[in-house]
Amino acid sequence: MKRILLYTLCLSIFITACNKEDDFKPDNSPIPPPSQAYNKSNVSYGPDALQAMDIYLPAGRSAATTKVFIFIHGGAWAEGDKADADHAPLIDSLRRRLPDWAIFNLNYRLAGGIPLKNKFPAQEEDIKKAIQYIYDKRQTFTISDKWVFAGASAGAHLALLQGYKNNSPIKPKAIIDLFGPNDMTALYNSYNNNDPAEAVLISLLMSGTPSNNPTMYHDSSPINYVTAQSAPTIIFHGGLDDVVPKEQSYTLQAKLNSVSVQNQLVYYENQTHGWSDPAIWYDCLNKAQSFITANVP
Repeated sequence: MKRILLYTLCLSIFITACNKEDDFKPDNSPIPPPSQAYNKSNVSYGPDALQAMDIYLPAGRSAATTKVFIFIHGGAWAEGDKADADHAPLIDSLRRRLPDWAIFNLNYRLAGGIPLKNKFPAQEEDIKKAIQYIYDKRQTFTISDKWVFAGASAGAHLALLQGYKNNSPIKPKAIIDLFGPNDMTALYNSYNNNDPAEAVLISLLMSGTPSNNPTMYHDSSPINYVTAQSAPTIIFHGGLDDVVPKEQSYTLQAKLNSVSVQNQLVYYENQTHGWSDPAIWYDCLNKAQSFITANVP
């Protein structure tokens, strides 16, 4: 994790230095009638260049029946993009598997720069802003109130936060958690016990440690917002994950079970973080699709 965070923070320093924030101009381009499909990349939901999303609206959509799939990329909150090579095939697969769904692929501001900009919770705030943007335009997009939030790694953390904590203006019908952290205090402590340098990098992102900034760690941990009313959740994790400890997913499942929330934990014993085996991804997507089919009728 240290190498990943160090690399992503250094890379984002360069990216942040090169990005310029322009005045926000809402995208008011016309949306074709529901009988026609609509695909558009880099639709802005805020003034920063990274506050953008790709939109895929199916033909024949209806405000009563067209479900919504929100995907959030990972990258340690400091790196990554919705158009990355490892995300594009996933979105393509989702579009094939869910041809009648509206799919929104989100970017968000990344931590980086000297001094460090966009510390957490900037990323959480951006996902809230993106969801609000889509919700406000739901009639224009002709979409229903049946939404699914999904993400990978840091993106899964953000999807869980939005689904459990910030479930306004809309509560998801299901959440897909791909090897994401959900307890930031436990994550910090795990790094601190194994390699303190990793914990230092987390403390930079979180503006302190759990000892001197406990509120930030509590408020940034999705597990603290699980209730009996939380959305059904499917969790995926690899047994050899050395980035996000597998215990994070076990603990989340236990919390969901304790309040009787429908959930499923899929554990791939021999997989690392963000598995690259196509057969594992195929199985993962099959199980995720079955879960949302059962829970989002």
